[in-house]
Amino acid sequence: MEVVAFAIFFPLSFFVGKTPVERALLVGSLLLVLIVELLNSALEATLDRVSLEDHPLIGRAKDIASAAVGLSLVNAGVVWLFILLG
Repeated sequence: MEVVAFAIFFPLSFFVGKTPVERALLVGSLLLVLIVELLNSALEATLDRVSLEDHPLIGRAKDIASAAVGLSLVNAGVVWLFILLG
């Protein structure tokens, strides 16, 4: 889902951003979402490889990684809103 959003918003960032700094912030916020999602997927795959049992610490680690993805999405939304409304 994030890759599809990136494919849509990446070209749009060059029309929305008025200055090179705004464009860099728009694209950077999108790239950050992809980076955090990749790290989340890697962590989940590693934890599944280590153990498939239901352990509270494994669940907690996966929840924290998912929260990081959520925060990166919020960050991207805030950056886009500030630039669009500014």
